[in-house]
Amino acid sequence: AGAGNAALCAAIAAAENGARVLVLERAPEPENGGNSRFTAGGIRFVYNGCDDLLDICDLSEEEINNSDFGSYSESQFFDDMFRVTEFRCDPDLVEVLVKNSLDTVRWLRHKGVRFIPMYGRQAFKVDGKFRFWGGLTVEARGGGPGLVDMETAIAKAAGVEIRYGARVMALQHDNGTINGLVVRQDGINSTVNCRAVVLATGGFQANPEMRTRYLGPGWELAKVRGTQYNTGEGIQMALDIGAQSHGHWSGCHAVAWDLNAPPHGDRNVADLFQKHSYPFGLIVNVDGKRFVDEGADFRNYTYAKYGREILKQPQRAAFQLFDQKSKHLLRDEYFIQQATMVESDTIEQLAKGLDINVPGLVRTISDYNDSVQEGEFNPTDLDGKRTIGITPPKSNWAQKLDSPPYIGYAVTCGITFTFGGLKIDTRCRVQDTSDVPIPGLYAAGELTGGLFYNNYPGGAGLMAGAVFGKIAGKEAAQSSA
Repeated sequence: AGAGNAALCAAIAAAENGARVLVLERAPEPENGGNSRFTAGGIRFVYNGCDDLLDICDLSEEEINNSDFGSYSESQFFDDMFRVTEFRCDPDLVEVLVKNSLDTVRWLRHKGVRFIPMYGRQAFKVDGKFRFWGGLTVEARGGGPGLVDMETAIAKAAGVEIRYGARVMALQHDNGTINGLVVRQDGINSTVNCRAVVLATGGFQANPEMRTRYLGPGWELAKVRGTQYNTGEGIQMALDIGAQSHGHWSGCHAVAWDLNAPPHGDRNVADLFQKHSYPFGLIVNVDGKRFVDEGADFRNYTYAKYGREILKQPQRAAFQLFDQKSKHLLRDEYFIQQATMVESDTIEQLAKGLDINVPGLVRTISDYNDSVQEGEFNPTDLDGKRTIGITPPKSNWAQKLDSPPYIGYAVTCGITFTFGGLKIDTRCRVQDTSDVPIPGLYAAGELTGGLFYNNYPGGAGLMAGAVFGKIAGKEAAQSSA
């Protein structure tokens, strides 16, 4: 059930293990791919250097010679997962994710998924070489849409049947063992008999009622970054037959998103409504006040929680401010035609253009500039170039905002996916409320809980979908053989 990255990895793995596989996707075919289609395609995995990347990416001699890819060890991945989730993540699931990450990416590459280094988003040129930072180095060719299209083609080539516009309504079981699904297609309900089901229908981020119930008041007003079809029904149908809920139900992945973006994701713009270069500038609210430490950590480790902070601000709005010193560091998403942007020669004009309180912003910029300490600015490292004497501080990448013309971008909260969901074990078997697997029921992707709490390391979502999707597909095939 589902046709995003997790579901397609499950389908490919199930077919590889001898199963006859049917994919049921609620969305019509032109809107296929779930939330995966709206990602940048970045995938976080363990690698020990360039040799591991050569197994996955097609790298030219020039790219090898002109790039410092670094490495990303198992211990770094473990540390990142536990640190950003405040040590709440399920250690057994994290171990499966980390230890299977490299092999799963190799498996995808062997199946035909093409990967490339993320030069545009995860590397800066330092001393003549591109230096990668933040543990996230590789993306699918073509981003999220490319990943979905490649995985869909691989699944179809393996004999997987995909039905679009097929909405799974309920799970059927006999004495507790899953034996079928109720599916609505073209307004007609029918039953699909089967020996196992893998649920991979995403979280409940596109359901305003569930967002408000579980995330809290005001979340019904957040914009949805991705598909409109992830409304939590896969989670609910499993709970209805006794599955156990798990994870951070009041938590979610939420980012800075263009203030005037549509209510749901736009397939043409995809993820480019996001605004993720804020570590190199300032973020203020409509009163002109800062409210987060923009330089607390690499963008990969803060962006998924700062959307929540924006939602708390007056009018659920914030503004990212830059000057000419940092303009060249801005990601491509800042230069799209649809960006809500103002450029001006003075801070006062910038404030008026963005409807920010003028005296408030002037005072904030003055206090900030006075607090910036000397030091070497380095965008590829936690450079320690910080402020002293203001709250909140800026812990890294603090440069004075003093080189006009100034640029400001209006943003709001865009929700990506929710963190609460179904409880699974390390074999992706859905657990009942007594911690006993429900026979024939497996799950993977964003509708599972236990991995992410409060925050999330960039690229870990697609990696988790692939790792646990592959396991779920294999387990489902073997259980039904």
